[in-house]
Amino acid sequence: MPIYPMDRQVVENLKQARLHPALRRWALSTGCSGLVVLGLGGLGAPAHALEQIVVPLPLLQTSFTVKLADLRNPSTLLSGNSDLAQLDQATNGDLGRKLVGLVNTPLPLEVTRFTDTSVGSPLLNQALMIVSAIFQVKGVPQPIDSQELAAVFNRAAAKGSPTLLDVLEAIPGQSATLDLEQAVLAADRLIRQQAEGERLVKAIPTAAIDPALTRMGPRAIKLAEQTIRVAYRPQPLSIVSVMPTTGANGRLVVISHGLWDDPESFQGWAKHLASHGYTVLIPRHPGSDLSQQRSMLAGETPPPSPEDLILRPMDISAAIDAAAKGTLTALPANLRTDDVVGMGQSWGATDMLQLAGAQPSNALMIKRCPNLSNPARNLSWVLQCSFLKTANRAGRADPRIKAVMVVSPVTSLLFNVGSAGKMNARVLLVSGTHDWVVPSGPEALIPMAQEARNVGGGHQVVLAKGGTHFNLRATLEQGGGPLGALLLAWTNGAFAAGPAAAPGPNAPLLLPPDGWGDSTYPLVNVTTELKTRPIPASQ
Repeated sequence: MPIYPMDRQVVENLKQARLHPALRRWALSTGCSGLVVLGLGGLGAPAHALEQIVVPLPLLQTSFTVKLADLRNPSTLLSGNSDLAQLDQATNGDLGRKLVGLVNTPLPLEVTRFTDTSVGSPLLNQALMIVSAIFQVKGVPQPIDSQELAAVFNRAAAKGSPTLLDVLEAIPGQSATLDLEQAVLAADRLIRQQAEGERLVKAIPTAAIDPALTRMGPRAIKLAEQTIRVAYRPQPLSIVSVMPTTGANGRLVVISHGLWDDPESFQGWAKHLASHGYTVLIPRHPGSDLSQQRSMLAGETPPPSPEDLILRPMDISAAIDAAAKGTLTALPANLRTDDVVGMGQSWGATDMLQLAGAQPSNALMIKRCPNLSNPARNLSWVLQCSFLKTANRAGRADPRIKAVMVVSPVTSLLFNVGSAGKMNARVLLVSGTHDWVVPSGPEALIPMAQEARNVGGGHQVVLAKGGTHFNLRATLEQGGGPLGALLLAWTNGAFAAGPAAAPGPNAPLLLPPDGWGDSTYPLVNVTTELKTRPIPASQ
């Protein structure tokens, strides 16, 4: 979609512009949006006296150039002679005003302190490896490492409040190339990774909606936040509790938030459960929560450490311990902590798989992380590959966890095939068909199909049609959100099953056949399809 409307005068100007004929035809056919996107994509990468960025267009047998000197103000762009300048002239300067404003806006982070605290971070190095594959600077070793990135940001910061353009001009070299083919391949790979999920939700009927599961329960709720001391962290652990004011059923649910998130994003889930009698605890993971992200961008703390793969599940167990010992005050007197249901989203969902007994390993990371062309590679691999040094020490099974609902977990590299064979808890895995951070194909459908084929266990898989990585959570105001009925049905089923909730080849299903659907993001149980037609591993 074009960034601005393309009127007749602009079209005529493009026809008269001094662009390569093939480039002019492509610009007209795409309404300029393609070139705008390419320009912005190239502008997101490195440079020192970096004079220009080149975007090869192999299908058109030409290239598109961006001269950084043209981006200081609209008047220089109008008088320039690069391809971008010609395109700007053809749009009467409209494009130039937008680009100049974008690249000259101060960056919203303390760049010097940020890079100084981030040097050597496995998470940052993984991200830079991906960037280096798409954007290559002549004269700069590939892949770009965090030491070089820190030097670039420090040079840019010497100008005061650095802009994107300052950063571009701070990288050694005279020319940089955006590998458009690699970018296109990555986009095409993501489409393929979502294709099987899209097919399944079209082929299988969606779950019906039962108001008894969808509606809030009859009980009023109350919230509290307390801190406890834990031996493995220097700072206190904060735990949010959500519970009914009266009529608590004595059953405990724990929820783990994702990377750079917080308990507030899941208080809607907790509210829905508490209104039906459950007590819910949500720890705030201090090494990877929202406040850590803010302090990281301010240069006060480094990115999350691989050690957090070990520490986060320990936070969940510590919350259960505190409830059992009475360290957390004002919890229901009848609360039991020997049978617990766990829930989580993204990294929080991975925490729950660890507590459920899935055994992490770095074997697949060693094999697959260096391969940028692997058909299963997705954005979540940036996080998973950063766990290389801690995965083999991250087993954290907690036998008190009897069943877990995991939404968009990162799984494909962290858990070997067959790791579900010795799990202590049943799993309901939920994935959105439009999740581009943790796509359903490689991170949900393939792993669960392999487990169903190899070990069984009574685990189940639900797809949310139109669900993304972020729209299945729910704040307090949103109540249960799109997954309210599903999480209540799963929790009811897990506690009702008692000892039969344990995974096994003949384990009865915990999720009822129907009634847990949603009108906004229709939900589809694809478990049977995965068992009868296992999806072949493309990894």
